[in-house]
Amino acid sequence: MISFKTILKKKKLSSGKYPVYLRITKDRKSIFFRTPYTSLEKEWDAKQGKFNKHSPDYLKKNRLLLKFVDRATEIVTELEQQRGYYSLFDIENAMRVNANPTYKNIFNFWEEVIGDMIQSGNTGNARVNRDTSTSLKKFNKNKPLYFEEITPACLEKYEIHLRSNNGTDGGISVRMRTLRALFNNAIKKGLIKKETYPFMVYRISKLKGKGIKRALTFEDIQKIFSQDLSDHPHLINTRNYFVFSFYTRGMNFADMMKLTWDNISDDKIYYTRSKTKTNFHIKILPPVREILDYYKIRPNNTKYVFPILLKDKLTPTQLENRKKKILRQYNKELKETAAVCGINKPVSSYVARHSYANCLKQKGISTDIISESMGHQNIAVTQAYLKELDNSLIDDAMEVLL
Repeated sequence: MISFKTILKKKKLSSGKYPVYLRITKDRKSIFFRTPYTSLEKEWDAKQGKFNKHSPDYLKKNRLLLKFVDRATEIVTELEQQRGYYSLFDIENAMRVNANPTYKNIFNFWEEVIGDMIQSGNTGNARVNRDTSTSLKKFNKNKPLYFEEITPACLEKYEIHLRSNNGTDGGISVRMRTLRALFNNAIKKGLIKKETYPFMVYRISKLKGKGIKRALTFEDIQKIFSQDLSDHPHLINTRNYFVFSFYTRGMNFADMMKLTWDNISDDKIYYTRSKTKTNFHIKILPPVREILDYYKIRPNNTKYVFPILLKDKLTPTQLENRKKKILRQYNKELKETAAVCGINKPVSSYVARHSYANCLKQKGISTDIISESMGHQNIAVTQAYLKELDNSLIDDAMEVLL
């Protein structure tokens, strides 16, 4: 049995309204298609799935919604006649390609992808996609852009545009990989044909430039850990976060931010890394215990260990916004902390992870152990990772030539 209904999807837009979707349900599973309309709750009849009298031009809008439902019904009827059996995936393909050709405008499709990411809590990817979409719109002078128009030549021009706006190889690579993922998504959903795929000719692999990985020595880490900050009390949290990250195998800022007291049991920390979904259980070393004890007697009235998230039950968007704000402040204060400690090297949140790997390497720990401790998928990742770090061992070895 199959049913159709127009509904308000409960994700409020910046206008204060909600998007109107067509929901198609078959065998107790549903798929959703966004219509051109939005509505306030008071303008919507949820029971009947249509605009009420409080909405301007409600009769006209309801007639167009009915046409949308009628077209979906026709597509399902055609599938029944052609195949007998059909799935929601078949309906989705037919709806996107035949019933709603506006999805071939890359920005319309992108908006739905971003909305789905936000709804699933994948706010980091949503932000990257939003930034890339905004960048491409600027390049295209805010005009509609269809998938077929994004050719290898178009991508070359987009790359030139990004470089003219001070884009680096690393930043351009992020934009292009995001765009490539969108193309793959559109092909998977049957929205466009494989022949339109431009990344067989335009190669992202040529954009190999990345920010050079920086690492501190173990002596630098000890300086930061032991530094008297009585004259700089605003740097205490910053120092604690950095040292904690170093001694927890390079735990990144997002995972520290979301770490709760429930993640800590006896002498271990248990957590799942957000980026890779790898499970970690880490022995609590004395520097980490000292930091945990510091915050244990300074409760912030939340379930979280660190005073970064100031209340529980934040939405994914609120978490992302808070992370972005505090991470910016954290990186700024890390530079100040390094200066106070007499360290004349660039320091950022990720330097703790790089330093952890580099210090283990300098202590003679094998690459496979370093790889496992950092949660890398295979040892080749770790080998490439270590190769980019400051290789002072080779520098020392070269001194035998003097």
